[in-house]
Amino acid sequence: MNEHQNEHQNHPTRQGSAVTVIGLGPMGRAMTRTLLTAGHPVTVWNRTAGRADDVVAAGAVRAATPREAVEASDLVILSLTDYRAMYDILDGTPDADGAIASLAGRTLVNLSSDTPDRTREAATWAAGHGAAFLSGGVMVPAPMVGTEAAHVYYSGPGEVVENHRGVLALLGTPRYLGGDPGLAQMMYQAQLTVFLTTLSGLMHATAMLGTAGMKAREALPELLASADAIGGILRAGEENPGAALDAGEHPGDLSTVTMMGATADHIVETSASLGLDLSLAVAVQAHYRRAIEDGHGGDNWTRIIDSIREPR
Repeated sequence: MNEHQNEHQNHPTRQGSAVTVIGLGPMGRAMTRTLLTAGHPVTVWNRTAGRADDVVAAGAVRAATPREAVEASDLVILSLTDYRAMYDILDGTPDADGAIASLAGRTLVNLSSDTPDRTREAATWAAGHGAAFLSGGVMVPAPMVGTEAAHVYYSGPGEVVENHRGVLALLGTPRYLGGDPGLAQMMYQAQLTVFLTTLSGLMHATAMLGTAGMKAREALPELLASADAIGGILRAGEENPGAALDAGEHPGDLSTVTMMGATADHIVETSASLGLDLSLAVAVQAHYRRAIEDGHGGDNWTRIIDSIREPR
């Protein structure tokens, strides 16, 4: 009797529907533990087999090959570095063991990060092998998977989301965006755009204050208070933030491109005088300069979206 057969016997089948998780980084392991806690039998596979040890100890079954993992469940969740890894695992290596031939009739839920176009290509690829396909973006770090704070964006066939809603909801509240498989990936990238640029802004500001002798432990509490306040400031007085943008309206009664652009200029000048990297500061400055050049200095700062939509 081999190792994975022993694991099947040591962990008897539970009452929930079977789920396969492929990819056992921090996110994949967190999802596996969440599903096990909810009573679902979970089969796992990872290229580095040792990463499965802790979830196997918790009750998961370690598949010997990707094919065995796929065949163990109708629902296969992938948590990988990118979409290329999905192709490699299911079709591109000797380890795949013909997994691609076992996709028909199953549902692939790919929660890996990649571009919207590659996601759409993957949906077409999966359909060509008889599998339903959902793309998704998990919007919390691994320790928060399965908590009330967790939510996951999905796109693809709506009926597939509904068929598996009970399982998907265990990972985080499902937020369905529509039938285009690229939409969930687009939302994930959009959310990370806000996140990553905010992180860079915080580090730039911390470096700036550091040149005056202020330690990060002193600077960050002040800076994080500003970051926390941004949402409230943008929502203030607006029943539906973004409605004016959709209508092409940029009323400059509270703030203007000229005012914000002057601040952007000062940030570039200060950063240059301090010897800091100017990449972020100059990029922001360029948005306001373009809007001013186009005659929109008196408009609200939201006018900078024009140069982002149509760069020169």
